[in-house]
Amino acid sequence: MLAAKNLSTENQLLAAIPRQAYRRMLKAVFPVELVYGQVLYEPKDPIRHVYFPIDCLVSLLTAVDEHRTLEVGMVGNEGMVGMPMALGIGVSAVRALVQGHGTAMRMTSARFRSEFKNNPPLRQALFRYNHLLMAQISQTAACNRFHGMEARLARWLLMTSDRVRADEFLLTHEFLAHMLGVTRVGVTKAASILHRKNLIDYRRGSIKILDRKGLEAAACTCYRIVKDLQDNAQR
Repeated sequence: MLAAKNLSTENQLLAAIPRQAYRRMLKAVFPVELVYGQVLYEPKDPIRHVYFPIDCLVSLLTAVDEHRTLEVGMVGNEGMVGMPMALGIGVSAVRALVQGHGTAMRMTSARFRSEFKNNPPLRQALFRYNHLLMAQISQTAACNRFHGMEARLARWLLMTSDRVRADEFLLTHEFLAHMLGVTRVGVTKAASILHRKNLIDYRRGSIKILDRKGLEAAACTCYRIVKDLQDNAQR
């Protein structure tokens, strides 16, 4: 297992904390491997740990009914999973599902409360990230309502690539359909269009971005709006 001190700067939220302020956290955060399909929280579950992703990706899903869920946000190395804790709320409102396996830094909720109270730089970084996450969730809601499937799929693939820092990842059309709230046939049709334009390649269980600039052109404006907000916040 990798030591925490070798991984801390890989999470952008933690990297924004001054070194001296972060030292207090080193004994309280531990690297863990998160695997594809792992559920970190269900709605109404108590939040026992918070996670700072490094090279993994976590989807935030809201229940539509007993059988369907819809992705409303995603968290990668730019943020933290378990943000209700920063607002004084100890239960999850969403399902937090690992969709890209990898490493994250984990902290108990009890220790997080203490750090949040006594570590002003951490508190400031979390407030800034909460603003970015709410903007992402709001933009995703508008995107799901107004934009076509092809543009939404391009946006989703670009956002995923940004967070896992890779152009190829394991995904099935069925999984994508759950994330985007559409039928599997709809995902297959949109993916086929992007494939014919030589923007992506896909095989059973995996998708690869071939032309990033072209995919950005095919994506809706929602991708650039959210990315610009995040890039500006890091300056």
